[in-house]
Amino acid sequence: MDTPLSTIAVVGLGTMGTGIADVLVRAGREVVGIDVSESAAARAVAALEASTARAVARERITEDERQDALARFRVYSDLQAAAAADLVIEVVPETYETKQEVFRALDGIVRPDAVIATGTNALSVTRLAADSAHPERVLGLHFFAPVQAMKLVEVVSSVLTDPRAVAAVTRLAEELGKEPVAVGDRAGFIADGLLFGYLNQAAAMYEARYASREDIDAAMKLGCGLPMGPLELLDLVGIDTARTVLDAMYQASHDRLHAPAPILKQLSEAGLTGRKAGRGFYTYAAPGSAEKAADALTPAAEGAGGTGREVRSVGVAGSGTMASGIAEVFAKAGYDVVLAARSQEKADAAKAYIAKSLARSVAKGRMTEEAREETLARIAPAGSLDAFAEVDLAVEAVAEDLAIKQELFGRLDKICKPGAVLATTTSSLPVVACAKATSRPQDVIGMHFFNPAPAMKLVEIVRTVLTADDVHATVREVTAKIRKHGVDCGDRAGFIVNALLFPYLNNAVKMVQEHYATLDDIDTAMKLGGGYPMGPFELLDVVGLDVSLAIEKVLHREFRDPGLAPAPLLEHLVAAGCLGRKTGRGFREYARR
Repeated sequence: MDTPLSTIAVVGLGTMGTGIADVLVRAGREVVGIDVSESAAARAVAALEASTARAVARERITEDERQDALARFRVYSDLQAAAAADLVIEVVPETYETKQEVFRALDGIVRPDAVIATGTNALSVTRLAADSAHPERVLGLHFFAPVQAMKLVEVVSSVLTDPRAVAAVTRLAEELGKEPVAVGDRAGFIADGLLFGYLNQAAAMYEARYASREDIDAAMKLGCGLPMGPLELLDLVGIDTARTVLDAMYQASHDRLHAPAPILKQLSEAGLTGRKAGRGFYTYAAPGSAEKAADALTPAAEGAGGTGREVRSVGVAGSGTMASGIAEVFAKAGYDVVLAARSQEKADAAKAYIAKSLARSVAKGRMTEEAREETLARIAPAGSLDAFAEVDLAVEAVAEDLAIKQELFGRLDKICKPGAVLATTTSSLPVVACAKATSRPQDVIGMHFFNPAPAMKLVEIVRTVLTADDVHATVREVTAKIRKHGVDCGDRAGFIVNALLFPYLNNAVKMVQEHYATLDDIDTAMKLGGGYPMGPFELLDVVGLDVSLAIEKVLHREFRDPGLAPAPLLEHLVAAGCLGRKTGRGFREYARR
């Protein structure tokens, strides 16, 4: 196990196996590709020829280097070809029976000091190792697709694994230009352990018809900065694969959040497994294509949902960062805005804050000085809600406290003219509770902007069971006019984004609490393996641990799922006053400004 891993056998030449072979040969390794299917082997050779040709065209390698790489890749249909390998990486179908058959056969073929790695992302490495004659040399080596682009490699040890084997494959991963993360043997490891719970909840959300597939995906891309929406990602991963991973996770955790959503079983058994089949949650132009095709569920063009009420003036209640940002957004879109705070002084300060924000836009060349002055001229600061008497749309952005919001809506009910739309920007409280504080609940709706409002494109449009059709149409139209992307969702805790985001964050905290992985390894895994712009602990410290805990408590109270109970570690940090960046300490420590 101390010898260099120079000759490597890859067993299984599907998409993942071919990608692994590609990065290995480019790194100078001799690679033996093995697959019982001659057509799969031929496709692997063709894929390597095509990828290296593209690399030459992009001047990343020379033609001589390409020919050397191709010469180092040889394909066979018999496992005996692995006899001389220093390392064998199996990436055969994700079942114990198939993998154990390969492991038993390899015991009689490879050298006693050769390392055997499984590419599983769901099955127990310990169980596979225990079935081997030399369990000490068995470990997990979990690459992420596409292998050529994704930097993360999870190196998975069982209680039986020899540390020398771990050290050898860790060095190999580093030499391939990857970032290895050491993890213990548990279903899903780090990245998939967090990612697939989130994907499963998104599938269940869609199955419950809470929101459309397009709105769920747009919400998570625009609200969280993710490269793909969860349903798009399920189609890419393969719905059958996701179901297998979740089954393994549920067997290990018995957490209902990991119990595969019934729709995953239905689609899998119907053969609608995603892009590879040409149809999954979406329909594609052809099997294997990334191009979506219109189908019966594709939404109609914008504006097909009815006509809304005329909106020329907007009132924004509040003086904080969110209220100022929302007022700026409406003013830039050409609306006359009344910005009302608890005093004239606070309202003037909020307008001054907007003036600084607009000045920064001018300095960066995003708007002209003339446009800045015109925008500011549209904003009228007021020290009382009485200034909302003639507005067509009133938007509250006050403290996230139900009693405060209900008191404000009671006042808006008396002040605003008949027919005015009343909107709350709550991120977690029931919109209908605000509506019931008025005598016109049909005029009340949720408009959940994301912070910072001028930059973030998403608005969750939250309709209650009492909201009138024309009120919903009004807010859809206004959202488009202020150049935001509106997604429709019902009035339940978390709406789309927070209902999917915060259970994922909570599960990350549980991983640390259980000493399964470190903060740094989890953050690295989710950024490199999941494409997240921030790791979960970076994000928690930015959002604020107290804010996160409050949202998680709301979700747990509404859905009554034990898996949504806030992690005790999060509660302890909040109790200790460690709230994140704003206090200088959360999961990490920060320099005080």
